[in-house]
Amino acid sequence: MARRQIVLDTETTGIDPKQGHRIIEIGCVELVNRRLTGNNFHVYINPQRKSEEEAIDVHGITNEFLRDKPLFHQIAQEFLDYIKGAELVIHNAPFDVGHMDNEFALLNQGYQKTHDYCQVLDTLKMARDLHPGQKNNLDALCRRYDVDNAKRTLHGALLDSEILADVYLAMTGGQVKLNLNQNKNQGSEQQQKEIRRLDPNRAPLVVLHATHDEQLAHNERLDIVNKAGGQCVWRAE
Repeated sequence: MARRQIVLDTETTGIDPKQGHRIIEIGCVELVNRRLTGNNFHVYINPQRKSEEEAIDVHGITNEFLRDKPLFHQIAQEFLDYIKGAELVIHNAPFDVGHMDNEFALLNQGYQKTHDYCQVLDTLKMARDLHPGQKNNLDALCRRYDVDNAKRTLHGALLDSEILADVYLAMTGGQVKLNLNQNKNQGSEQQQKEIRRLDPNRAPLVVLHATHDEQLAHNERLDIVNKAGGQCVWRAE
């Protein structure tokens, strides 16, 4: 059965939905069996309130730009149909899921919590488990996993989802680098060397077995060791 994952990010008017902050942008990238499909979802939303200046400094989406955008109730069902049944891959999932749950609750139309429709995987928690004590924001992970984020001058939901998809695939694709010379005074990212992987189509290794005469000579040597007071622990009694 195909595994469908949606890498998701949102932009908002501010941090806390309990203080009336709303979603202004949703960006989603679809993965099926760890492959990008191009079936993405992206929408800007009129939050019916002003964004905080600090938030605008982060995402660059102005209040004027959002004035003619659809309200959340106009895109809610389409959005839910898109994510329903998938595993959501989100960096700092409690933030985005909290805002999503708030938006659906405000509709007062019987929508359930996001976790009732989707599984949720938090890549921030995953990164902290893999790299304790290090920076694990998206920019830091891009540097760590050699993901190009040169176009990321501002936060944007769709762009961040595309970048997170690349980071997530790198994080979960198996070990690709090995740090052979860790030093507290030198960053591990500068100390890594690539693993040389064997060709899976290589010819099988040739196994050479000892001849009868070689086995006899080996046993004679073990007898000498035993007589001298030694003990061959690998020899069957």
